[in-house]
Amino acid sequence: MLTPILALTALALIAGALLGFAAVRFRVEGNPIADQVDAVLPQTQCGQCGFGGCRPYAEAIAAGEAEINRCPPGGQDTVQTLADLLGVEPLPLDEERGEAPHTPQVAWVDEAVCIGCTRCIQACPVDAILGAAKQMHTVLKGECTGCGLCVDPCPVDCIHMVPVDLDLAEWHWPLPQNDTARREVA
Repeated sequence: MLTPILALTALALIAGALLGFAAVRFRVEGNPIADQVDAVLPQTQCGQCGFGGCRPYAEAIAAGEAEINRCPPGGQDTVQTLADLLGVEPLPLDEERGEAPHTPQVAWVDEAVCIGCTRCIQACPVDAILGAAKQMHTVLKGECTGCGLCVDPCPVDCIHMVPVDLDLAEWHWPLPQNDTARREVA
């Protein structure tokens, strides 16, 4: 009678050890779907989607808590890419969140008008504005994501969104269109 109990106990211990090893060895850090969605988003960290940045929005999409059409900086191309990735129907861009920019833009500070209030620095989600209190500010063009969150807080309207000058360092091949768009053109 004691032998079967000991055998079952030993078997349970071995199975538990194997499961414990597998849990450690094959552990998944984070949500891989959220990682894939986050890679598609434009990383402007603008908050126009209603979330604190692109990563929280990606996690909400992966959890099914948010629609895929809430990212104006990404535009309809991002919505289509997310729909393809997640296997859902693409939705039109949510116009309540803003319009997709037609050309990439960056913030520009008219330094002659800037009073150095630092409100734009506080509003910038990616720390692309450089300056100190009561000193003129400037935008680091390479860091600016073009979200426009710095424009409204400026009390003297010295910040303007301007199109990005495309030079060889900033020009990229356009993303391929999806197959349905190609068929519609043809």
